[in-house]
Amino acid sequence: MPKPLDHVFFTNSGSESVETALKMTIAYHRAKGNGAKTRLIGRQCGYHGVNFGGISGNRKMFGSLLTGVDHIRDTHDIERNAFSRGQPEYGAEFADDLLNVIKLHDASAIAAVIVEPMAGSTGVLIPPKGYLERLRKICTENDILLIFDEVITGFGRLGSPFAVDHSGVVPDMVTTAKGITSGTVPMGAVFVSSSIYEAFMQGPEHVIEFFHGYTYSGHLLACAAALGTLETYEEEGLMTRGAELEDYWADALNSLRDHPHVIDIRNLGLIGAVELEPIAGEPTKRAFSAFLEAFEQGLMIRTTGDIIALSPQLIISKAQIGELFGILGNVLKSVD
Repeated sequence: MPKPLDHVFFTNSGSESVETALKMTIAYHRAKGNGAKTRLIGRQCGYHGVNFGGISGNRKMFGSLLTGVDHIRDTHDIERNAFSRGQPEYGAEFADDLLNVIKLHDASAIAAVIVEPMAGSTGVLIPPKGYLERLRKICTENDILLIFDEVITGFGRLGSPFAVDHSGVVPDMVTTAKGITSGTVPMGAVFVSSSIYEAFMQGPEHVIEFFHGYTYSGHLLACAAALGTLETYEEEGLMTRGAELEDYWADALNSLRDHPHVIDIRNLGLIGAVELEPIAGEPTKRAFSAFLEAFEQGLMIRTTGDIIALSPQLIISKAQIGELFGILGNVLKSVD
């Protein structure tokens, strides 16, 4: 786990990890005598699972769910950052949107900010240079916990073990899942700093410190799968393999730049996105047509809106990368 986050609370999924982190945030501030700090801040176009806290960003479908939730703007800025390789140059100032929320509610009411260091499920939105650093600084200055949701970026996806390692920005908590067992058995985990852990370790030894947990948290089968997965990561160098392939991957991905309907390409580590121009009056249809055609040609892609998201296995070879983009190039030429 990334230092100095040296304590772990086990869960069974990314959604449960997020729910745990949010509850831990509220309990931490209460333990520190700051019970008024209850407001939780997410980000527009963020995704944090489907439990009550994480899904509070999907108000169109589910309503408000949790009260006391606000959202700052996302970092998508295609006008200034289209076809950037790696982190885009523009947009660090978007972190200052948090200052507006602080001005509205006051820092004394805000418990935490949760963001994906790189938003995955909403279309591979790469953090602009300086953005995460700026967000960290604002949170530190206002006694607001910063939570990184690394369910997607964790365990080698960006070419480093975690986005924490890749960016050098250390949050107060990290939520994880998926890669911890390579998806073989449901499991998740929340990494926390010693300062958070110690805040709960103040009572008598015979009293439960943190009244939270799930029936199958830290299940023996899941732990065995996690240990086996971590050993394989280490033996095969998979935690950093994305960095070795990043330039090759980026070159292959950007070879699609001049294909029909492509309006942006984004990449970081071993992940990428191709954004397509929407069909007027029929958003998402063009990317969905690409999804269906790719499936027929033996390629599985993920679409969100009119964005094609690509996140291959960490064991992918250069030959397979070439095959992947050869098929995708043909697909893009065939969709209307």
